[in-house]
Amino acid sequence: MGINKHENSKDAPKPVGKFAQTFISLYEVFSFIGRFFKEAFLPPYEFKELMRQCYEIGYRSALLISTTGFITGLVFTKQSRPSLSEFGATSWLPSLVGIALLRTLAPLLTGLIAAGKVGSSIGAELGSMKVSEQIDAMEVSATNPFKFLVTTRVLAATITMPILTFYTAMVGMLGALLNVSVNEGTSATTFFQSALESITFLDIIASTFKAILFGFTIAVVGCYQGYNSSKGTEGVGKAANSSVVTAMFLIFIEEVVCVQIFSLFNT
Repeated sequence: MGINKHENSKDAPKPVGKFAQTFISLYEVFSFIGRFFKEAFLPPYEFKELMRQCYEIGYRSALLISTTGFITGLVFTKQSRPSLSEFGATSWLPSLVGIALLRTLAPLLTGLIAAGKVGSSIGAELGSMKVSEQIDAMEVSATNPFKFLVTTRVLAATITMPILTFYTAMVGMLGALLNVSVNEGTSATTFFQSALESITFLDIIASTFKAILFGFTIAVVGCYQGYNSSKGTEGVGKAANSSVVTAMFLIFIEEVVCVQIFSLFNT
């Protein structure tokens, strides 16, 4: 008996260390992303579900983005005026607001709102489907759950985020216009001419690229957390919470990297 116990203890699998577990998790994430690109280009294509997800993501975030974007433009203009007025340069306010909104504030603000609103919703929705075994039922019924649930949501977020970003920039400029017109009496035509004159084609490209990257990140994180959530209702909560925290963390990292990359083109 003693020999058998000794042999069984030798044959038992050793626990995986934290360092090795990190690489295993990274492998699973990249495998998940690789499977998305594979499923995205292979038929059948779920166009109806894709359009529904685009509507859901846009509609779910529109009100919050409108309110936040308007207040951001209003407050940013109000806070910038004292610094510019010291140099007698309040006429530069429209240009400053236009550049700040389109280059950084609009994509970053939209990404953070979508991470909290859309990312948590995707994580909780797929997590609840995983817990209730609806995903397993779809596999039994000869339906590809990954293509229907994951691919459509990632594509929808990637497509919708640039639209929401430019919408945020427009709403933010309306908030700035309200502040500038009240204090300086600037007309809407003069304001938008000054704001758009300072915006370059590279700014539009950079903002679009960041919006696409943020949308892809938010959806992939939410889908991965929900699709691989643990059993039980506790797993749904963890999937939703992890989706928000991880997506926001990655968005800030991607913002720093994108700023460094596109700053090379401005020099």
